[in-house]
Amino acid sequence: MKKLLLFFLVFLTVFSCGKKNRGELIGVKQKKWFPEKPYGMTLIEGASYIMGKSDDDVANLQNAPAMTVTVPSFYMDETEITNSEYKQFVYWVKDSVALSLLARRASELELGEEQKDGIGEFAFKDSDTSKLSEFQKYMRENYFDLAKPLNWDSDLTWETEDYVDQDYSEIMDSLYLHPDYWYDGQMKIDVTKLKYKFTWFDAEAAAAESKRVRSQFIDRKPYIHHEKGLEIYPDTTVWIKDFIYSYNEPMHNEYFSHPAFQDYPVVGISWKKAVAFCHWRTHYKNSYQRSKGKPPVNSFRLPSEAEWEYAARGGIPSGVYPWGGPYLLNDRACFLANFKPLRGDYAADQAVYTVEAKSYLPNDFNLYNMAGNVAEWTSSSYDSGAYDYVSTLNPNMAVRSEGRKVIRGGSWKDVAYYLRVSSRDYEYSDTSRSYIGFRTIQDYLGTSKVKIK
Repeated sequence: MKKLLLFFLVFLTVFSCGKKNRGELIGVKQKKWFPEKPYGMTLIEGASYIMGKSDDDVANLQNAPAMTVTVPSFYMDETEITNSEYKQFVYWVKDSVALSLLARRASELELGEEQKDGIGEFAFKDSDTSKLSEFQKYMRENYFDLAKPLNWDSDLTWETEDYVDQDYSEIMDSLYLHPDYWYDGQMKIDVTKLKYKFTWFDAEAAAAESKRVRSQFIDRKPYIHHEKGLEIYPDTTVWIKDFIYSYNEPMHNEYFSHPAFQDYPVVGISWKKAVAFCHWRTHYKNSYQRSKGKPPVNSFRLPSEAEWEYAARGGIPSGVYPWGGPYLLNDRACFLANFKPLRGDYAADQAVYTVEAKSYLPNDFNLYNMAGNVAEWTSSSYDSGAYDYVSTLNPNMAVRSEGRKVIRGGSWKDVAYYLRVSSRDYEYSDTSRSYIGFRTIQDYLGTSKVKIK
């Protein structure tokens, strides 16, 4: 036993000596970072390009003069965010709301997660405080929502016949509409209760202040202005509100819910909801990263209009449309995008409303429907004269007080002018439309080593 202990001490001594830096500056060594391409995204390598109208300003808006700008590398979704992908966000929020309500009820009943029968199974994770440090206890007492993680290991059941006890039944039933609001005999979730809350650090505001107090720039209701969170369910009524005296009830009733439309771009999403989705996607991925002991990924976000236009051009300088040429038809006389051609003949491009997100040919960056189908939100605030004063390095004008946000790409109900890669349009951030969707990007961390030839 003594020999074994002596060997262990010698091993520790030799091992620790090997770690000494002999007084040299060698830096802090961390795990090697290998960038991982996010699922469904493509890498857009940064470069300089001529942003703005290189052709005639047909509408004479004078809001996009040509200028040379530079954007760094980033990943971008190959398609618009689909109904199926956004539904994953909705389901996660629905489950988190239910888990939170169940955990609070278990806390009121002084039940712990060790109780496997009944609502106690859904108690806050690590609800036994006997093993917590004083700091952890303080956080739990003073920051209830931050310090008590939900128990995602417990499986929720939404089938009424499988409810585990009376308390569980009361909580789950509270998430549904009152029977007076049902129709066709179907129980309906009260979507107004599906709210998402998140914090956001305003780095630009913090940088502008000489006396910085960090807490002043951590916003718990960013863009939302509502402490209880943001309702994230798509506004399905846009199919009716956007088109007066038009029969679009089938789209209102089925577009987001029916599996026939699962691969179609999600619509009825305001700019604020798109921002919330980006935050959730980051949180969802980093929760997995932490569980595997991996470093966090960079945030998903909406593209600036400079990044969007660069990606839409597909590396083709002075291209009018994402496919480069000035024509809307290919050599077989087929339209190259989903829009409103021929003085309003919606069906001429083989689509009346939206089409599946992977329709038509992608551009040279392998991005689908950068023209037509649905217009797309960007992170940029709209100003007709923005090009005259924004930076030429990764330009973006993001003003929180400006309610108008830039949309790009045109949609299924727009004429060809809005399909041009340089055309700009806007919508208000709290507005949802049947023809506006979005896609996300993620900054590329690090760059490849530069080799001098």
